[in-house]
Parts: sequence; C-alpha cells; structure tokens
Amino acid sequence: MTDVLVPPRPATRPAPPAKRRSDDSYDDVVEMFLVLSTLPAESHEYRRQRERIVKRCLPLADHVARHFGRRGEGLEDLTQVARLGLMNAINRFDPDKGPSFIGFAIPTMMGEVRRYFRDFSWSMRVPRRLRELHVQISRATADLSQRLGRAPTASELSKELGVPHEEIVECLVAGDAYQLDSLDAPVGSDGSGNTRSVADAVGGIDPQIDHITNREAVRSLISGLPQREREVLHMRFFESMTQSQIAERIGVSQMQVSRILASTLQSLRDRLD
Repeated sequence: MTDVLVPPRPATRPAPPAKRRSDDSYDDVVEMFLVLSTLPAESHEYRRQRERIVKRCLPLADHVARHFGRRGEGLEDLTQVARLGLMNAINRFDPDKGPSFIGFAIPTMMGEVRRYFRDFSWSMRVPRRLRELHVQISRATADLSQRLGRAPTASELSKELGVPHEEIVECLVAGDAYQLDSLDAPVGSDGSGNTRSVADAVGGIDPQIDHITNREAVRSLISGLPQREREVLHMRFFESMTQSQIAERIGVSQMQVSRILASTLQSLRDRLD
C-alpha cells in the first residue's frame, strides 16, 4: 500500500485584534468638539452633539469624584461638584487652542472639587488660609504616611510643606471643625446595653450655673466701689492674702483691714438684695 503524502497545512495566523477606542485617552472627544464647532449654536443638532460630549465624559467626572471620596464628604455630593466642573470645561474648551481635552478637563474638575472642600464643606467658619492649608496637609499626610509607614508628625508636615510649625498645629486643631458630630449621634452602649449618644458623654450640669446671675451682678457693683475697697477685695479673695499681709501692703492696721472688708461686703449684700 502506497503511503499518500499530505502536504502540511499552512499555519493560520491569529486575526489581528480589532481596534478599540481607548476610553482613557478621550482623544475622540476633540473630534466631537470639532463637529460641534461646525453646527449653529441654536440648532437641535448642536444640542444633541453637546449632549453626546457630556455623556461621553461623565465617567471622567465620576473618576475625579472617587479620587476625593475618602475625605469625609459624600460621594454623591462630590460627583455633582465634579460634573459641574465638567460642564465648565465643556463650555470653555477650544479644540483650536489645545489638542487634549482630558488635559484641560481634569484640572478644571479637580479645581472645582477643591474649591468645594475649601469653601463649603466645613461645619464651622474658619479662616480661608487654614482651609487651603488643610487641603495641602491632607495630601502631604497621605504621601508621608506611605513613605514613613506611619502618620507624620506636625514637625514633619511643617518641613514637607515649608510652613511654620505653629501654623500646622493651628490648622490641625481647626480641622476638628471640618465635620462636627450631632449630639444625637450614637457612640456605643452603656453597661446595660442602652445606646449612648454624644450628648451623654459631654459633661454634666454645672452646679455653679445658678450663680451666674449673682456673679455678673456683683461684678458691676464691685466696679463701682472706691479704689481702696476694690484693691482690698482683690487681695483678699483673688490673691488669697491674709488680713495682716493686706495691712502691711496698704500701710494700715489689721483691724482697719477687717473693718474695710466687713463694711464693703455688707454694702455689696445690701445693694444686691
């Protein structure tokens, strides 16, 4: 039996991968802007093309919002702010002046989000310089923590940012006003299993609070006393001096000091009543 030689089949080359649009480059957006520039601004085609650009770039705004998502603000709010920045970028972008939309849009959106953090996300009003420094400290803290393997100290932040140590400390203290807890916010449970709130952990009633009115009334009465009586009261009750020490200081006898104190206190009681 004669062997039949079968010629080898030519090796099949794999089909080249289909060209896919790079979602990271957004190069196609520039072409969309060029089409937009040819359309009348009042036409339906112009509005539809602009909507296509917005829809195409929304993931870019969402990415910017997620970048700031771990700084104490809700992701939904940050997304809205980033999308506002996207709209500003779309309104201002000129494809004739710059070939990259992404290089223009990302700084615009990040600037909008940073302004939001600086101006609107603080629970209490603090100076603008501290709000701006707080943003720098947040970025530097993340970088230094990665390099050092621990949280940086105020001195290390001061050296990293080139800012005086006192300003770093002041900003860190002011940072407590960035987001305040509600007095009704839960902070755990007590021994019996009942939920405790922040209000339960904020001290108690000051037993001296009922005396505030009397103290303020006495303050005005003391200010109306002659200078010697005021000085004697101050030395006795604020400097804790004895009557003998007061007498030596003002050049009178201890008995005279005693009479001054007695008459002055009685006068204050009578006027207070």
